[in-house]
Amino acid sequence: MPRLGIHQDFLQDLIRLERPIQQKVVEVISKFEQSSHAGTHLEKLHNIRDERFKSIRIDLKYRGIVLAPESGDEFMLLRVDSHDKAYEWVKHRRVSVNMATGYMEIRDDAIITDTIQGLQQIHGETARPLFDHVSDADMARLGIDDQMLKFARMLSDVAMLEALDGKLPQIQYDVLFGLAAGMSPEEVWNDVVGGVTPESIDPDDLVAATQRMPHKVALVEGPEELMELFAKPFARWRVYLHPLQQEAAFRSYSGPAQVTGGPGTGKTVVALHRARYLARQGGRVLLTTFTATLARSLAESLRLLETDDEILARIDVLTVDQVARRLVEEHVGKSALLRGDEEREIWRRITRRRSLDFTERFLQEEWRQVVLAQGITSSNAYLDARRIGRGRRLGPLQRAKVWRAIAEFEQELADNNYRTFETICTEATRVLGELDRRPYDHVIVDEAQDLHPVRWRVLRGLVAEGPDDLFIANDTHQRIYDNRVALGSVGIQLAGRATKLKINYRTTEEILNWSCAMLAGEKIVDLTGQHTSLTGCRSEVHGAEPELYGAPTKSAELAHLVEIVQGWLGAGVQPEEIGIAARSEMLAQSAAEALTRAGIDAGYLSREKDGAERHVRATTMHRMKGLEFRCVAVIGVGANQLPYVNAVTPLEEDATTHANDLQRERCLLFVASTRARERLHISWHGAPSPFLNLASS
Repeated sequence: MPRLGIHQDFLQDLIRLERPIQQKVVEVISKFEQSSHAGTHLEKLHNIRDERFKSIRIDLKYRGIVLAPESGDEFMLLRVDSHDKAYEWVKHRRVSVNMATGYMEIRDDAIITDTIQGLQQIHGETARPLFDHVSDADMARLGIDDQMLKFARMLSDVAMLEALDGKLPQIQYDVLFGLAAGMSPEEVWNDVVGGVTPESIDPDDLVAATQRMPHKVALVEGPEELMELFAKPFARWRVYLHPLQQEAAFRSYSGPAQVTGGPGTGKTVVALHRARYLARQGGRVLLTTFTATLARSLAESLRLLETDDEILARIDVLTVDQVARRLVEEHVGKSALLRGDEEREIWRRITRRRSLDFTERFLQEEWRQVVLAQGITSSNAYLDARRIGRGRRLGPLQRAKVWRAIAEFEQELADNNYRTFETICTEATRVLGELDRRPYDHVIVDEAQDLHPVRWRVLRGLVAEGPDDLFIANDTHQRIYDNRVALGSVGIQLAGRATKLKINYRTTEEILNWSCAMLAGEKIVDLTGQHTSLTGCRSEVHGAEPELYGAPTKSAELAHLVEIVQGWLGAGVQPEEIGIAARSEMLAQSAAEALTRAGIDAGYLSREKDGAERHVRATTMHRMKGLEFRCVAVIGVGANQLPYVNAVTPLEEDATTHANDLQRERCLLFVASTRARERLHISWHGAPSPFLNLASS
């Protein structure tokens, strides 16, 4: 009997269809699976690039696009739209199998071909290739196929790549973006590809490729299960506004305002509704955050909340860096983005050449946290600057030496037309100061605690000062990157326009109290420069106390983890409702492997696996940000693993930075623990982490 799989991307589009059309889709799928021969329902398409695409009639106006294998009876529904739009979508699409992951990929073949032809016409010998540091062999190992390799070799600017986000095969796009951002091939392999190669990949076997993608493709039994599946991915909890949050979202403010609150209190939901509210009033709105991953999540949630294309067209969902780059390229011109390894090498050369008594890391952070953070442009200003957050004292002679090193670094950037993300933001701020009209009427910032001062200056410059100009959602207890700022120093005055959300809608009171205890005694500073606390943050849902377990060895800890997960599954918890968090990728992958060996469907969560259905998901603490699970096991919380040694500045190098790094590691454990809704299990092998002392007492 033929079976029709449902691709996750189609489920995201389905919400735009009217309810009667959704019901007709269900009826068509039911008839399809009840027939003995799928060909009676499928129609051949003409003038398309991949003949494996077929059409299926939904009604007189609507058509579905189905991927039909050359053999077998497993089909996949990819899209439903009006007749003309469905055919236009499929006309230039092509399907392939990624030879690194074994997953099926869909690409817009025409756009890639046209882009390559366009780059061939403008490509000059003086252009600096974006990926000249990556060999063809590494590209192939990471799943970059011949067409994408040709495209990649012609790129000289990451903006060319960003412009095609959504048009390229997603995994290959993420691989190239990671390499462009300075990640090594090995880091991209572990973080993007997933680190595991399926055996014997057949590039023509689409059935096997889809079977490797349970996180992307769902096979359902009957119309009732189908309707349940349709409802589930919409994740309406992500956009549901509780009554206590409405006032913050819809109030009119006389100037910049912020909403704060602990984990699970709905700050992001408030930000989404405020963006929609202001756009519906006719304003030009920027909804922004720190990372591209979070921005994509915001865009997805916004589409669940608002289906009117005219309203959505008034809202840009971009990172601050993306906005800054567009401004600089439009008004100043393009430049090469300095990769992380290249920047470190320049600092290293300067340190050796000048025989400085400073590490390249110290100089790099002094430049970022003092010079760029305060907008310092002269030696005199640097000599007088307050070095807030920098613990190592510097006398006038030492400051002079440091300034000469920084000036030499900045001169090398200028001579080679290099920019970093921070200097792009600095240039964008200058550009904004010269514009007659600001690009936006309203700017809304989510996860604001992780933004550097140079990015705040961009945000301040994007919108004119006035009512409802800036709206900021943040929780500095969840700061997991080394960026600290007092908003007054960058021209943003909140003047008491703040709302603090206190009710946690996600986590039980027992888990919340245990997690908050880890930060008790920590001096957490908010975005106004004042100390803040989680006092009053509460949950009205109760459950079991968190469980703590110490094992003698890593193997014993993983064996106990298997027992815990088996117990949760036996109690009726679904595999995808269980999350495993670890400080390192290696331990998280080991956990997934241990569960798999025990017969439990589990996988390591990377960007392409964040929606895995019917699988327990293991990942790093950083990647847990923004996720939630019914049950969470945080593993490897041992003295030798948390705090992570390589993430902490040595005490003798800078005592203040050392303390800040330790606090950031605590916050990381706090974030991971508060992803749990009902059950939390904490384990370690060897001695426990010192962070557990307060939480365990």
